[in-house]
Amino acid sequence: MEGLSFFVGVIGNIISVLMFLSPAGTFWRIVKHRSTEDFESFPYICTLLSSSLWTYYGITKPGGLLVATVNGFGIVVEAIFVSLFLLYAPAKMRVQTAILVGILDVGFLAAAILVTRLALEGDVRIDAIGLLGAGLNIIMYGSPLAAMKTVVTSKSVEYMPFFLSFFLFLNGGIWTLYASLVRDYFLGVPNGIGLLLGIAQLILYAIYRNAKPSININPVSDSDGLLEQGWQRESLITSSSN
Repeated sequence: MEGLSFFVGVIGNIISVLMFLSPAGTFWRIVKHRSTEDFESFPYICTLLSSSLWTYYGITKPGGLLVATVNGFGIVVEAIFVSLFLLYAPAKMRVQTAILVGILDVGFLAAAILVTRLALEGDVRIDAIGLLGAGLNIIMYGSPLAAMKTVVTSKSVEYMPFFLSFFLFLNGGIWTLYASLVRDYFLGVPNGIGLLLGIAQLILYAIYRNAKPSININPVSDSDGLLEQGWQRESLITSSSN
């Protein structure tokens, strides 16, 4: 069983890496235009926090090396993405981004580490970290839900690309399987939700892919960012699964 769970975990990590890198095209566009346009930094800041929490979880939990490794990779990627916002965003957004990074990625993370290290021990500490990571991942599913709402109201799949929906399904499925093998509920619950969202999005895609849009959709670039970020978050959850 250990060999099977390790094999599934390695596959999950490969998918997670691809999902972490999924917004690379968006950020190449930002660098090329030297502007963040209408993209928002908040989802990437949250993803950085999530990666950090799951890295801490992987370091703390016995046998969590794969979790720590892939989420450590996520920290590097997300830190680069956030840094690009600090370089190319308008002055007001730069200030907002810096404040949010200070509050969430530095302040909240430091508080979580200090409290769990000083006040908790053993399995209680691991459970507390896992609960924080799983809770944040569940909250971050707002982006896939927003994309689904847009598809239903507009009758267009323009802002819900098939491959992103497919990878949300695939990512949630592989990590739900992994969670069942290693009996990790903190991994299983958010990834189970991701699996269900992936299935729902694929169904919506099948329904609306040839439908004529009922309203004009304003091509706001942030929609693409939200979608990509949603998949990233899912990948974080998955990484935590190792």
